[in-house]
Amino acid sequence: MSSLLRTLPRPGAEPARAETYLQHEWIVTNGLGGYASGTVCGHPTRRYHGLLIAALPTPLGRTMTLCQLTERLVLADGTVISFGFEGPHSSAPSQCSRHLANFQLAAGLPVWQFKLGGFTLEKRVLLPHLQNTTYVTYRIVEGGDRARLLLRPLVHFRSHDAPVDAPDPGPYRLTTFDDHYEISASSQYPPLRLSLFGPGRAFILDKESAPKVTYQLEAQRGYESVGDLWSPGYFHVELARDEDVTLVASTESWEVLGALTAEQALHSERTRRGRLVQRSKVKSTNGPAPEFVLAADQFLMTPTGRVEDAARAYAAGEEIRSVIAGYHWFTDWGRDTMISLEGLTLSTGRYDEAGYIIRTFAYYIRDGLIPNMFPEGRNQGLYHTADATLWFFHAIDRYIEATGDAATLHQLVPRLIDIVEHHLQGTRFGIGVDSTDGLLHQGEEGYQLTWMDAKVGDWVVTPRRGKAVEINALWYNALRLLEGWIREARGEEAARPIAEHAERARRSFNERFWNAKAGYLYDVVDAEGGGNDPACRPNQLFAISLRHPVLDRERWEPVVEVVRNKLLTPVGLRSLAPGNPDYKSKYFGDLRARDAAYHQGTVWAWLIGPFIDAWLRVHPEDRAGARRFLQGFVPHLDEAGIGTISEIFDAEPPYTPRGCIAQAWSVAEVLRCWIKTEE
Repeated sequence: MSSLLRTLPRPGAEPARAETYLQHEWIVTNGLGGYASGTVCGHPTRRYHGLLIAALPTPLGRTMTLCQLTERLVLADGTVISFGFEGPHSSAPSQCSRHLANFQLAAGLPVWQFKLGGFTLEKRVLLPHLQNTTYVTYRIVEGGDRARLLLRPLVHFRSHDAPVDAPDPGPYRLTTFDDHYEISASSQYPPLRLSLFGPGRAFILDKESAPKVTYQLEAQRGYESVGDLWSPGYFHVELARDEDVTLVASTESWEVLGALTAEQALHSERTRRGRLVQRSKVKSTNGPAPEFVLAADQFLMTPTGRVEDAARAYAAGEEIRSVIAGYHWFTDWGRDTMISLEGLTLSTGRYDEAGYIIRTFAYYIRDGLIPNMFPEGRNQGLYHTADATLWFFHAIDRYIEATGDAATLHQLVPRLIDIVEHHLQGTRFGIGVDSTDGLLHQGEEGYQLTWMDAKVGDWVVTPRRGKAVEINALWYNALRLLEGWIREARGEEAARPIAEHAERARRSFNERFWNAKAGYLYDVVDAEGGGNDPACRPNQLFAISLRHPVLDRERWEPVVEVVRNKLLTPVGLRSLAPGNPDYKSKYFGDLRARDAAYHQGTVWAWLIGPFIDAWLRVHPEDRAGARRFLQGFVPHLDEAGIGTISEIFDAEPPYTPRGCIAQAWSVAEVLRCWIKTEE
C-alpha cells in the first residue's frame, strides 16, 4: 500500500494554479453514507463541502456539521501565515495555492504539504470506518522545530442538501468539560463533539461568524450561493517536529471517541484498505486498478436510518448493506445498485456484502418492482422505475455465478416468478407485456421510468414511453435467466412457460426493433404519439451485452460499429449521437439547462461497460483492443474528484467532467472491465 500514491500534478502560473486547485476535489467516506469533502485549495465551492457530513438516523439523513477550519501557523517571531480556508475573502484560493507544495492521495486518503515560513507542514484527513468522526492531523516534517497552530472550527447545522443560506437551527451553544467541547443547537441535531490532541493545547472563547461565504459551483448551477458560518472560538496548540497534532470532530459518543487514538485510527484504516486491495481480483498492486478498488469502497455502505432493515438482517444473522449511487447528492438507487453490484462487490471479493445487498432489496419487492430509490432521511422506497427490477435479475445472475450461493437462489426464485407474473399481467406506471407481441411497454404521464430519467418540474425530458430497446433486452435476459433457474430447480416442464414468453419476445424484438434504413436499432418502438424513435443511442448495446443477447447474431457487428463511430469517446459513450436535433454538446448552466442535456449527448462513463462487453462478443480475442477503450479514465483520476470517476462528461473535447465527482456505476464498470481485459 505504500506504493499506492497519487500526486496531483502541479499547475503552472499562480492564477492558473489557484483556479485548478478550486476545480480539483477530494472525498473521504465512512461506510455509513457520511463523508468529508472539499477542494484541494480548501475553499468550499459546493454546499456539500465540509469536514464532517454525518450520516444520522432517519429523519435527519446526511447532515453538515463541521463545515470548515481556518488554519494559521504562528512563527516564533509572531508572523501569522494562513494556509487554508479564510472565510468569504476572494483571495482564499490563492492563499492556499501560494503555500501548497504538494497534494497526494496515499491509499486513497488526502495528504497536503504546505511551505510556510521555512516550515513544511503536513496535513491529513481521515474518517474511521463506520463512524461519524473526522480526524484532521498536522505535523511539521521539515524546517524549524516548533511553531504554534491556530484552528477555528466553523459550523452550520443543516441537511447536506439544504441551500447554503438555510436558517440556522437555533442559537448555537458551546459546552466544555475536561478538554471536551460540544457545539449544539436545537434538540433535532446531536451535538458536534470536538477535541484537540497535542502539547499546550487550549481553547479561546472568541465568538465569530464568517458572513457571506460564496460557493462558486452553487452559483454556476443556479442555486443559492452565499451563506454564513458560525464559530465559538479557536484552538491553539504547539507544533513540534515529527509530532502529530490532531483535531477530532464527531457526532459519536465520547466513549466511542476514546476507543482509538489518531495514530490507531490511521493504522486501522490503512490496514483495512490494504485488505480490500489484496482480496480483490486485480492482478497488480500498481497502476490504476487498486485505486479503482479503493474508489469502489466509497459507495458500499451500511444505512444508518433504516432501523427495521437492520433488525431483520440481524435476526437472520446477516448485515444490512446498500450502495450510494454517487457523491455528493445521490442516495441508494435500485438501478444503480444492481448495475454496480458486480464491479463494486464481486470484482473486489466482497461476496458477503453482495448477498446482503441482494437480499435487502428482495425484501422491498412490491407489485413486481424493486425500489428506484430511497430518498434522503426516509425508510420507504419509491418505485417509479421500469428497469431496476430487470437489472435485479442481472445482479443475481452475476452473484450466483461468482458464489454458487444456491440457498439464496432458492429463496429468491419464488419472488422472481412473482415479478415476471406482475409484468405479464401489467403492474404500476404502465409497465406490462403487450399481449400482441410479447414485448414490454412502460410509461405513465409525469414519470421518467428508464435510466434516462431527467425531469424538471412537470417536464420529463426523455419520456421514452412505449417499448424501449434496453427495457426489452433486459426483459428477455430476465426471462432466460429465470427459465434456467426454474429448469435446474423444478425441471423442464416447469420452465417451459417462461421459455415460451422469452422466445416470443425474441422474435418480436428482432422484427420490430431493427431499423434497416439506419443499420441499427430503434430506441423506442410504438413510441408515444405513434411510430418508432430512430434516435441513435447507446441503449441498443444491451441487446448484445447481456448474458442472453436478444439481438440476432448477424446484427451485432453493425450495431457495435455504429455505436463506436457515433457515440464512443475516451471517457464513455454519448447518450445521443451528434446530428440529432436534440443533441447537446455541453452539460452546463442552471438545473433546466443541465437536465435538458443530461441524456441528450452528455457522455456517461458507466456505458463503457456494456460497450466493452458487446465489443468482446463481436471480437472475443481482442482484449488488448478492449483495454484501450479504458485508457482515457487513467488521466481522469487527476481531474474533478481525485482518484475516482465522475458521473458524466461533456460530449465534445476536452470532455470536461460534470455531475457527481464520484459515481458508483462509473467506478464499478471501469473496474469490472479493467479486470475483464487484463492479459
